[in-house]
Amino acid sequence: MKELDGKPLPPVIIGIAGGSGSGKTTVALRVREACPDKTIQIIHHDSYYFDNSHLPLEKRAEINYDHPNAFETTLLVEHLQALRDGQAVQVPRYDYASHSRLKETVLCEPADIVFVEGILVLEAAELRGLMDIRLYIDVDADERVLRRMKRDILKRGRTMESVMDQYLNVVRPMHLQFVWPSKRHAHLIIPEGGYNKVAIDLIATKILNIIRERDRMRALGHEIDKAKSEDT
Repeated sequence: MKELDGKPLPPVIIGIAGGSGSGKTTVALRVREACPDKTIQIIHHDSYYFDNSHLPLEKRAEINYDHPNAFETTLLVEHLQALRDGQAVQVPRYDYASHSRLKETVLCEPADIVFVEGILVLEAAELRGLMDIRLYIDVDADERVLRRMKRDILKRGRTMESVMDQYLNVVRPMHLQFVWPSKRHAHLIIPEGGYNKVAIDLIATKILNIIRERDRMRALGHEIDKAKSEDT
């Protein structure tokens, strides 16, 4: 991926924020599905929870994972900067059951488009500064609660009581303090999340146009390089 001056084309970084259970990942996945055969990476802020394996399990469970301090955001910033420089990164993997980081990582190669999704990605100024497009998924609280309850019970082995207690004592207060106010930083607010087909189509069209322009620049760069080599 090269520009006319021979430097790598940095990825277009798109931030997707919104409350827990709003469908941030769904939006990213549906946009990627609408862009066939194109390289689009999705990075989850949740993967960058601090590793708390040095603490007893009961202490790990008491941590407020909806607070900005729970995330190693500086590492995510470093990884995004590396991707912009054309370097691959090793994205951490997080185990929600043990509240700790796994030893295995996931290789993330440079791409034309990089989605960064998470409840607090628009709250962190250092992340916002790296984003070309900022989206906020706006879904009613009752719907988000039901989605979160279904996810945590079926996929993370939580009890209904623990999910409700966490929502009332942690998730809702943090949403009101940090997540919802970050909406003012969004370029576009999307109601209904992944079910908003019009918004998905508009974003996908925008991304396809970006990719076409980048392909045109790359092709032109190759032609210039070829002409230079023939002259010599």
